Amino acid sequence: MTRPESGLAWLWLAALTLVLDQVTKLAVIAKLAPYQDVVPLTGFFNLVHVHNTGAAFSLFADQPGWQRFFFIGLALVAAVVILDLLRKVSGRARFCAGLSLILGGAIGNVVDRVQYGHVVDFLDVYVGAWHWPAFNVADSGITVGAAMLILDAFLGKK
Repeated sequence: MTRPESGLAWLWLAALTLVLDQVTKLAVIAKLAPYQDVVPLTGFFNLVHVHNTGAAFSLFADQPGWQRFFFIGLALVAAVVILDLLRKVSGRARFCAGLSLILGGAIGNVVDRVQYGHVVDFLDVYVGAWHWPAFNVADSGITVGAAMLILDAFLGKK
């Protein structure tokens, strides 16, 4: 009897998320001036270039700088926990894919915090004059991954 493949086989998805995140951020940095350029794509979606020193939705962005190292540390601890979970789990594709998306997104934002001191955000969704806080591919991976974990909790085997 062969041993089932561990969830570490899903690390390709984390790597893909990380690469897509970093490539898109490099393109934004190269083409758009921070806080100046706006590229309208639809009636509800723009490309922009903003810097986020805080967490999701710019939470703690107004703090004096402690948050950079706090969020780097938090993401690295989360990465270790996720890798351990992936190592121990097999046969749960939705769960492993969700963890891998979160891992790739967390590392993508850590790279930004280490390299720039902030996270580069560029996806701007809006309705009328109301704009959702700008986000990036890493944030999208984290959000979709979390949704997959919630879905797995409801639909997974008991």
